[in-house]
Amino acid sequence: MMKGLRHILLVLVWVFVLPFVAQAQEIVVSSEGPVRTLEAAVAQAAPGSRIVVRSGVYENVEVVVDKPLEIVGQGRAVLDGGGERQILTIRAEGVTVRGLTFRNVATSFVEDRAAIKVEEGHGCVLEGNRLEDTFFGIYLARTAGCRVANNVILGSKTSETRSGNGIHLWYSKGAVIEGNRVRGHRDGIYMEFVEDSEIVGNVSEHNLRYGLHFMFSDRCAYRDNTFQDNDAGVAVMYTRQVEMIGNRFIHNWGPAAYGLLLKDITDSRVAGNLFERNTIGLYAEGSSRTVVEDNDFIENGWAVKIMANTLDSRFTHNNFVGNTFDVATNSRQSYSTFDANYWDHYQGYDLDRDGYGDVPFRPVRLFALMVEQNEPALILLRSLFVSLLDAAERVLPTLTPETLIDQTPLMKKAVSMQRSVVSRREKAES
Repeated sequence: MMKGLRHILLVLVWVFVLPFVAQAQEIVVSSEGPVRTLEAAVAQAAPGSRIVVRSGVYENVEVVVDKPLEIVGQGRAVLDGGGERQILTIRAEGVTVRGLTFRNVATSFVEDRAAIKVEEGHGCVLEGNRLEDTFFGIYLARTAGCRVANNVILGSKTSETRSGNGIHLWYSKGAVIEGNRVRGHRDGIYMEFVEDSEIVGNVSEHNLRYGLHFMFSDRCAYRDNTFQDNDAGVAVMYTRQVEMIGNRFIHNWGPAAYGLLLKDITDSRVAGNLFERNTIGLYAEGSSRTVVEDNDFIENGWAVKIMANTLDSRFTHNNFVGNTFDVATNSRQSYSTFDANYWDHYQGYDLDRDGYGDVPFRPVRLFALMVEQNEPALILLRSLFVSLLDAAERVLPTLTPETLIDQTPLMKKAVSMQRSVVSRREKAES
């Protein structure tokens, strides 16, 4: 009886305990230890193991991870691709990579080489890493439930053709991209055929094209990000049900630069954002049923450019301050509306003191329509001719699209969501 019980206990230990002991093993990679390469550590590790990579430079690294592992850098552990190869390829579920420095992934015109590429992996976590001088930085392809957080991704290429994207997602679901800092790549963050994902609290700046490039990616949200000093700003295209809340679009300046470009999107919301010192703050073309509310448009060339093929979009409780042109369009017909916004160019009055102007405001200047049809006319902006044109338009406002008239302009600035968020942060920090 006792022997039978002992046998059963041994079987239970073998089946249930020993696998967890194996999974909990820790393997140390060190230039002076018995395991000197990450590749060797991955080869001998059991699923669920923890690999610690100690300080040092590990050169010409190319590793494939095909089992769930935790890979952690200790001190300054550098994985160097030698300027020839992809460094880390993940083809497993539940892989964590944390605290490592990746560098030197060369440009390739035949493959998308990356410092870290996840292929059909689920539930992977990539956080607290530093990527320097890579072609693509972090690349997720056909993944689900992955988290990319608090990484620093620094590119150094000088042309779009020789540079990949800092964070690249393709055919992925349920991703969280949070707290990363990306600069010097083609697009800071690129998403194509991505669903139900969040982009939160990232800083994407000084990229060669877009700070964020977002295509065919439904039911996603990006919140509290900063997109600054990118050559073309941010583009959201061919997408439905997108939320763009509490972001900062700052100083995206150039002949083809936007704070935010919306092209062929539907049923989306742009709320509580700051658009400051962009060539065009918000550009909307072919978009439908977009709500634009509680945003600050400050010192842009054009605050809003809304094309006539944008349908049923509504602008409300936005602040327009210090812009050269508040609103521009390409037609006398428009199918979008402005209601209860604050305009610093408004010269009306509020006799009943209800907070709304008694005289409607026409934000589309006649000169803006002329510039839309003939851009070189912009050279006349500060001329007496334009001043006379504006005065004539106020007396005979015949060319402004009727739907682009704000019938109830605010007399005071709206307390935007953006300023409310900043105020709460300042109080918390003090």
